[in-house]
Order: sequence, then structure tokens, then C-alpha cells
Amino acid sequence: MKKQFVVALSLLVSTISFSQKSELKAAEKAIKSGNYADAKSAIQSAESLIANADDKLKAKFYLLKGQALYANGNGSNDDIDKAIESLDMVKTVEGSDKGKYGSDVEELKVLMLNNFLKKANSALQSKDYARSSEGFEKAYRMSPKDTLYLYYAASTAVSGQDYETSLKIYEELKDLGYKGVGTEYYATNKESGVEETFDSKEIRDLSVRAGTHIAPKERKTDSKAAEIVKNIALIHVSNGDNEKAVAAMQDARAQNPDDLQLLMTEANVQLKMGNKDKFKILMEEATAKDPDNAELQYNLGVIAAEAEEHEAAKAYYEKAISLDPNYADAYNNMAVLLLASEKNIIEEMNSLGNSAADNKRYDELKEERTKLYESAIPFLEKTLELKPNDVQAAQTLMNIYSATAQTDKFKAMKAKVDEMEAGGN
Repeated sequence: MKKQFVVALSLLVSTISFSQKSELKAAEKAIKSGNYADAKSAIQSAESLIANADDKLKAKFYLLKGQALYANGNGSNDDIDKAIESLDMVKTVEGSDKGKYGSDVEELKVLMLNNFLKKANSALQSKDYARSSEGFEKAYRMSPKDTLYLYYAASTAVSGQDYETSLKIYEELKDLGYKGVGTEYYATNKESGVEETFDSKEIRDLSVRAGTHIAPKERKTDSKAAEIVKNIALIHVSNGDNEKAVAAMQDARAQNPDDLQLLMTEANVQLKMGNKDKFKILMEEATAKDPDNAELQYNLGVIAAEAEEHEAAKAYYEKAISLDPNYADAYNNMAVLLLASEKNIIEEMNSLGNSAADNKRYDELKEERTKLYESAIPFLEKTLELKPNDVQAAQTLMNIYSATAQTDKFKAMKAKVDEMEAGGN
């Protein structure tokens, strides 16, 4: 009885093995002919039996499963995710990339990676940010060493306002310790004189040797760590998760205590949360860290203006201008800040009646408004001197000249505005 039992079991194992091989052959044949539906069906039939197969057969099964699910790039998102997992299983079963099917897996992965990147870039060009993000994320899952693809997936998700996806990916990048610091390779086009960027040092050097480019240079790209943490914090703020936002900022600043961008970001978050006292403390800290940075002073002015801290904003803009007398945006924003007071003056003028006292007050307010206009003129004129094609500044200045009865200047500025607008069309 024992001998008969062993024989029967042996026959059963042989039958299962034959069935596995038959299904895999059917899948392989269907893949070669491009019939991926039949290939998937054959793979599904073999899947329940594969656990008892030897490693060689398992490796072949996972390769064919990956090919069938990928379907030459036409598989569903879910199937493609499973295809990537299946291809990774080939290495797990064979123990290395050098197994019998390692080269087949690598060849398919390169094909898949290039296809993901092509589709992601194409979707980005057409502003289909959701598809672009999916493509870049799949490219990363296919090649985890290329964390830049995961960063692109998060960025394009933000562009598509898919904050749930972008938050998930940004947090993954943060956990990975992604910095995004790299090297960019440049050389000047000899014919055009324009400095151009190259994808790699090798391509740049080939162009220099060929004589089409000169003056090769290399530059380090800035760390993306601050941007990632900033976006995590701002997404938390938009979701109403203020505590998570502050925690994200404080964690980042603890790791990068001298990073002014992070400090400014936390200040911005505190402002959005309505914590003006904390905002002021952070502003003072930023100024103390780099008091001679004109751009920092300007940005502090912008944030202070948004917080309706007008005196503080004015001081920051004045400091920016003193540090950089050619800072056009600082002059423009100073004019905008001064003219913001006009709203209150007009509201009071419109609220007055016809009594003698009201008429007197009206004249006082009218004079006050004129002085306000006159105080903004030098800043707008300087803006136009530095940025001659700033239509908005020119239009504002034209209106002020009209309101202050400066007829000749009004006519000259109107002609300039007309010329700008005609050029824009």
C-alpha cells in the first residue's frame, strides 16, 4: 500500500508540472504574437500551481507574467504596477540580476522605463498633470535609484492640484532623505554665444571636443529639501492640519538651522495660521541672520504687507532699496503699499454728507489723497526707469498724473502706455 501511494503521488506531481509548463508555453506563444489577453489567461491558470514549482520555472513564470501584464505598454495602471512587482520577483527567485532571466528582465525594464518617461513628458507638455505624475511615479518604481523621477511625480501632482497624491509622495521623499542636489553641465554654443545645458558630462565634453561648444562649466543644483518640507507644510495648512504643518517646519529647521528659506517658510505658515506674534519673531530672526540681503528684505516686505503690517513692510522695502538701489520690484511694491491707504480715504469721502463740516472734511481728505498720490510718484517713476516695459506701473502713473492735474506728464505717459499696449498686440 505504501508503494502504491508513493507512485500515485508521483504521478500527481508530474501532472501538475506538465500543466504548469503547458500554461507557460501558451502564455509565451500568446506574448510573441501580441495576444496579451490570452497570455494573461494562461498566466492566471498557472498561478495557482506555481507555488510547488522549482525556482527555474518560477523565474520564467514571473517574467512571463510581467510581460503579459505590461502588454507592451498597453496594460492598465493596476496591471503595470503588478508587472513591475512580478519582474522584481524574478531577481528574488534567482537570487541576483545574473540569473537565467536577468538580462530579459533588464531589457524589459529599460523598455518600460523609457516608455513611462516618454508618456510622462508628453502628458506634461499637454498639461495632463495627473497622467504625467503617474508616469513619473511608475518610472521611479521601475528604477528606485532615480529618486528625481519621484520628485517630478510630486511636482506634477501639485500642478494638477492633486494634493493628496503630492503629499503622499513628498512625505515619501522626506523619509528617503531626498535632497535633489546634483550637478548641471554647461557649455557655450560657439555659433549663438548662448550657454546651453547638457544631460550629462559625457555629452557636454563630446560637444566641446567636436568644436561646437566652448567654455565648459559645472554647477551644483540647489537642495530641494526645503521646498519639499515647505510643500508638505502648505498642503497640511490647506487641509486644515495646522499642527502637522508646524511640526513639519520645525523638524526641517532642526535639521537645517541656518536655512533662511525654511525659516521664511515657517514664518509664512505661521502667518497663514494667524499667529502674528510668532510671525514677527521669525521675521526678526531672519533679519538678524542676514541683514544685508536685499532679496530677503524684499521678501520680508511682501510677507509683512500680506499680514497688513504696513509700517514693517515699508521699512523692509526701504532697506531693500538701500541695499540695492536698482531693485525695481521693491520700488514698485513701495508704491503699491502707499496707494493701499487710498481705499480708506475714498470710503470716508463717500460716507460724508453735505453739511459745512462734511464739505470741509471732504476737502481735507481730497488734499490727503493728492499727497498720497504724490508720495507714490517717485517710486513708480523709478520702477519705469528700471523696467521700461512695465505696463501696469505706467498705467498707474498715468492715472496719478491725471488725478494730480499734471497734464503734460499725463499726455506723455498716455502715449507711452498706448505704445506699450500696441506692441503687446
